Amino acid sequence: MTAAPTTPRSETTRIHHGDTFVDHYEWLRAKDDPEVTTYLERENEYANQVTAHLADLRDTLFDEIKGRTRETDMSVPTRKDNWWYYRRIEEGQNYSRLCRTAVASADDWEPPEISTIGPDDEKVLLDSNLEAEDHEFFQLGTTAISDDHQLLAWTVDTEGNERYSLNLRQLSDGSQNDSVVTDIGPSIVWAPNGSHLFYVRVDESWRPFQVWRHELGSEADDVLVLEETDDRYFVGIGRTSSDKYLVISIGSKITSELRYLDATDPTGEFTTLWEREIGVEYGADHLPIADEDHWLILHNKRHPNFELAISTFDSGEDEQTLIEASDTIRLDDFDVTAKFVYLSYRENALPKAGLMRVTATGLGPLEPITAESELTAFGVGGAAEFDPKYVRLGTSSFIEPAKLYDFDPQTGERFLRKEGEVLGHFDPEEYLQERVWATAADGTLIPVSVVTRKDTPRDGSAPALLYGYGAYEISIDPGFSIPRLSLLDRGFVFAVAHVRGGGEMGRLWYDNGKILTKRNSFSDFVDCAKTLVDSGWTSHDRLVAEGGSAGGLLVGAALNFSPESFCGVVADVPFVDPLTSILDPDLPLTVIEWDEWGNPLSDKEVYDYMKSYSPYENISARKYPAVLAVTSLNDTRVLYVEPAKWIAELRAKTTGGGPFLLKTEMSAGHGGVSGRYAAWRERAWELAWIIDVAQGGAARNPRIP
Repeated sequence: MTAAPTTPRSETTRIHHGDTFVDHYEWLRAKDDPEVTTYLERENEYANQVTAHLADLRDTLFDEIKGRTRETDMSVPTRKDNWWYYRRIEEGQNYSRLCRTAVASADDWEPPEISTIGPDDEKVLLDSNLEAEDHEFFQLGTTAISDDHQLLAWTVDTEGNERYSLNLRQLSDGSQNDSVVTDIGPSIVWAPNGSHLFYVRVDESWRPFQVWRHELGSEADDVLVLEETDDRYFVGIGRTSSDKYLVISIGSKITSELRYLDATDPTGEFTTLWEREIGVEYGADHLPIADEDHWLILHNKRHPNFELAISTFDSGEDEQTLIEASDTIRLDDFDVTAKFVYLSYRENALPKAGLMRVTATGLGPLEPITAESELTAFGVGGAAEFDPKYVRLGTSSFIEPAKLYDFDPQTGERFLRKEGEVLGHFDPEEYLQERVWATAADGTLIPVSVVTRKDTPRDGSAPALLYGYGAYEISIDPGFSIPRLSLLDRGFVFAVAHVRGGGEMGRLWYDNGKILTKRNSFSDFVDCAKTLVDSGWTSHDRLVAEGGSAGGLLVGAALNFSPESFCGVVADVPFVDPLTSILDPDLPLTVIEWDEWGNPLSDKEVYDYMKSYSPYENISARKYPAVLAVTSLNDTRVLYVEPAKWIAELRAKTTGGGPFLLKTEMSAGHGGVSGRYAAWRERAWELAWIIDVAQGGAARNPRIP
């Protein structure tokens, strides 16, 4: 019999607002203590021993994922000036190569086929496989080509801690300047002159807080352009779609500010468009109309679901509303080109899109662009060129691979450029996707997306995986997954609980699942689980819950709310000790998170409310199902110590059930392992555990105490 590691206990006392909490596992926070790393390695060994019987299944699942994936592939080339840019990846490679080939003529808007681009026509600009050599972890941040197409800048993280280094390469001869700047954020932007490059620095808490300007070839020190001293705000740097202006964005979770500068004057002073006003969020882009500059602004000054406005350039405050806000439609974003504006919005828990024509006098009415079918995610992006013939249009669903089109806005025609491919036998007609609605305790209807094979019985006998996130107004939209096929073809039901706290049903949906309404997210998830069972899709003893990061908080809290609803829980990089983290302003990203969770340091009501749902602090003496927590030692967003403490406390308190496994990647960050093959093996590891637990394997394994 394999015994779980013994977790030493050492009392750490936390006192806030008259409440005393004794934490027995806070000592695990000492990342550099050899005792901690040794303990994490013992947990990894235990997890491997307990799941050793799944080794063959893991290999089979990996082979299925690999066998269904076209390993040699190329993205659809994107035109910028006289070049087509694209990425290639070859069989056996973990990472892609950034490449380009020449545009044949000025009116050439048909992207070249992969078979027509020979080695003599292709220029490899950056091979991430070469860059990743000698690194256990490799994450490419941003690549940026200068306006004259002679210089490549890119950022890279080789630790998993989201601190990037900036590198430069002269494309004419391949000469390289490594690590021009270190300890920065991933984003970089060229000024049009090609002599100045802007980047963002992060502080000790990993908050992007400074914008800097680097001058190529100059011996002068880099120049600090802006520093944001309020810990609630992040900064970013970019350019307008027209490339005419540099833009600094400053934002908290609930407030925005934008500053702009003529891109031809990169050493000039930035001008503020709208001064920040607490609670007002906005995004803006430059829109020229009949040779006159305007701002197109999406904002929530008057309604939480946002409205679209236009203003003259010199007076951003003097705006005219183009599309009024709606209680049922959430305006999400827009893309500007010279002749068209593309609007993304949400209606009835699905993403949609439309266009507006730029005329000599303004913008025409919104013309919806229709999706192919129900439960299809639909989006129109901009283009690298400001006045393109086509823009890219993408669709995705749970049962069909994503499709990418070139869309002609003049005629409405769509030209299929790429369709996701599944090697081997695959027929989408063998699967179904449905939208069902769960009823919450307060009567709110919660959308649930359900995916399965058509021949899966609906008598409660099918195993199921229920996924959720439910935070930051992030929406989990229909999307295809090759690894998921390995579940569906084994008779699984896959479901997504679109709980409050996400963005599927608009801003009010988000507002009703944050701060002092956060418990709605957790009870919604449990109600979705019960609806799946009541509707015959599965049974509680065959239902596994899964969530990552803030979704880990969701499934961790739901586990305390109703442990009998699930036979297992997978929590990836889970935020399961939220109160401890949000109480510490010195931890990475804590202060900006107060707009999402509340500030328990200064507000007793928030403190008491967070304590009422914290997964770690609400474990009690009861039976819990099997739990798998996956984390990364170098994660800066959710520290490894949270799931480590959580698993230790589950073992200490449970009166039965389990097992409780902790799997720590010792050389990775919040996104997990790097490299596609390692990522596939990681997912195969988790899927094998899910299959085993949902089919009763954990309960049958005699080696588990």
